[in-house]
Amino acid sequence: SGLIGRSWAMVFAAGGFKVKLYDIEQQQLTSALENIRKQMKELEESGFLKGALSVEQQLALISICTDLKAAVEGATFIQECTPEKLELKKKIFGQLDLIVGDNVILSSSTSCLLPSKLFTGLKHVKQCIVSHPVNPPYFVPLVEIVPHPETDPSTTERTYALMKRIGQSPVKLNREIEGFVLNRLQYAVISEAWRLVGEGVISPTDLDLVMSDGLGMRYAFIGPLETMHLNAEGISNYCERYREGMRLVLNTFGPVPEFSGEIEQKINQAMSEKVPVAPEVLDARRKWRDECLADLAKLRKQMKSD
Repeated sequence: SGLIGRSWAMVFAAGGFKVKLYDIEQQQLTSALENIRKQMKELEESGFLKGALSVEQQLALISICTDLKAAVEGATFIQECTPEKLELKKKIFGQLDLIVGDNVILSSSTSCLLPSKLFTGLKHVKQCIVSHPVNPPYFVPLVEIVPHPETDPSTTERTYALMKRIGQSPVKLNREIEGFVLNRLQYAVISEAWRLVGEGVISPTDLDLVMSDGLGMRYAFIGPLETMHLNAEGISNYCERYREGMRLVLNTFGPVPEFSGEIEQKINQAMSEKVPVAPEVLDARRKWRDECLADLAKLRKQMKSD
């Protein structure tokens, strides 16, 4: 019932599904429910509430539970949202494996743990899958669906269909890979950003501006491959024009950074001047970010309907 669990609960309730939010601490659940109510009220007031149901109707779909067996009784889909610790996740899936039937899907929110590390050896391994959301899932719809080598194809298809039904944007990975796809792309950008700042090419704040007011403007609507396609007369023409230059630049990339030391301090100082590391300041900035994402989601929806 942490940040991701609460967000998933809101997404599923917005889709009209009954949700049981499980945690081992009653107080944690009570706080989570209060937080969900507060968020939904704010979303309704600002016109960003998802789904066709009212706040009260959506809240009526969410109940809380401290007993795992009772929490999963009658469930068709279980989304695990425990902290990113392998042993903890294996423990919870081991417990679930003993009490679920043969039709429920066991899904993990993990952002980097491979399905083969999480699910191997489970009796219900064919029903296991990773559904990796993007933080915050309520505003960023992408979900990476990553199968275990033994996952039944029907598990993948059912998960994909469910994510589409609740308004998310699922993508299917054909096989597991370290970091999945989103984080591999993200880390490639972070890595080069770190090198450019570290080599004194650009300041941390200007680096972020290159993305927010440059690449990010396009990537909010189309991906890198379609960008290539549109920036020339198709992909083949783009490669013909730019492959030599791309290879020349890519060959100058340095080694993987350590993400520590002087460069870390330099970037930390710049980011802390922009957004001081105080809980209330960070929370306000996150709220602003989420409002921007909600506005962007609204615009994208409007553009698609047009």
